[in-house]
Amino acid sequence: MKKLLIFLGLTFFTATQAQQTLTIDDAVGRALKNNYNILVTRNNADIDKANNTAGNAGMLPNVSLNGSGVYQLNDVTLKTASAGEIHTSDISSKNLGANVELTWKLYDGGKMFVTKNKLNQIEALGEIQFREQVTQTLFNVITAYYDVVRQKQQLKAINEAINYNRERVKIAQTAFTSGASDKTGLLQAKIDLNVYSENAVNQQATIEAAKRTLNVLLGENRDVSFEVSDSIPLNYNPDRSELEQKLFNLNPSILNSKKQIDIAKLILKENNRAMFPQLSFRTGYYLSNVNNSAGSSLKNHTFGPQIGGTLSIPLYTGGENRRKINTAKIELKSAEYNLENTKIEINADLQNALTGFDNQKRLVEIEKENNLLTKENLDISLQRLRLGQTTSLEVHQAQENYVQSCTRLTNFKYYLKIAEAKLKQLLAIL
Repeated sequence: MKKLLIFLGLTFFTATQAQQTLTIDDAVGRALKNNYNILVTRNNADIDKANNTAGNAGMLPNVSLNGSGVYQLNDVTLKTASAGEIHTSDISSKNLGANVELTWKLYDGGKMFVTKNKLNQIEALGEIQFREQVTQTLFNVITAYYDVVRQKQQLKAINEAINYNRERVKIAQTAFTSGASDKTGLLQAKIDLNVYSENAVNQQATIEAAKRTLNVLLGENRDVSFEVSDSIPLNYNPDRSELEQKLFNLNPSILNSKKQIDIAKLILKENNRAMFPQLSFRTGYYLSNVNNSAGSSLKNHTFGPQIGGTLSIPLYTGGENRRKINTAKIELKSAEYNLENTKIEINADLQNALTGFDNQKRLVEIEKENNLLTKENLDISLQRLRLGQTTSLEVHQAQENYVQSCTRLTNFKYYLKIAEAKLKQLLAIL
């Protein structure tokens, strides 16, 4: 029984620890679910979808039930040649009406069909903008997540330096106690230990701040007790020709600009169709009941169906239609300029990302070798210090070189990962 309880306790502890580890996939999943920028953009896309209806395009009829009532109480003065002046007071009149009416625009020069096509393109644009926001958010999440990993690795390097410094203090203390060296070596070792201990405290605060930045992107307001991965995976090998070939067909910003041109063309076409004749159809069932307390007609009750139509030909609108057409032409030209500019900018971003990726990859390989060399040099210097063959200053310099190499290697790996994420973001393949 005791062994079973121990086993269950260890299992629970392991599960708890696993729950506290946030992987990059977990971070991406939470961001897709909770990030507020994504949620707002999703709502905007849903609004565009809801607006894309035949009724909103003006293609469907309107049916309404209407009712009206009027009561009048008047004093009437009537003067005729034969009867003279006649004055009648308190003459009442009641007028009640009701109808069910259907109105339908049958023809507007095809504008309604252009409008429906425009609504289709606006809905498609909403989805493109949603995907663009998703890729930008995921890029930000990847950047923030691996920044936490980077800061943790730098803390690991600092803690490793602390361990080296503790060993230096022990060696210097032994040498000073035995009279083999003066006290300055011991003091310098203790000073270095304290400095790196301070650096560890500051680095821990940096990690907490980086975690909070990540939390904002995840749309969560919680503590920062979670852990992240211990390494930055570097297994991406981009195909330059393939990226350049697919860029203009997959990049969300370029697709956005292309769709803006499609919409601008339809707006221009829509304004042109506004100059065509319009034919509307109207039908319904109408009821009218009029009661007068005096006069030649005391009661008038009518009811029955009616049918009719209206033809409207715009002859002059004060130049309003022409103004809208000219404005739409200018906006279309601006959309085309924007597409060309976007292509230039995105292509430059791709080339910069490829160059950055290649440079960082080379730097990582160089610094890996350098890191091994500085580590070996530090171990040798520490061993020489134990044997009394070197000074504490040499060990201090070797230690600084090693820590700086660790920092550079971590940064190079981080920026290589960011270059990878940027390349994937440009083609929306995050």
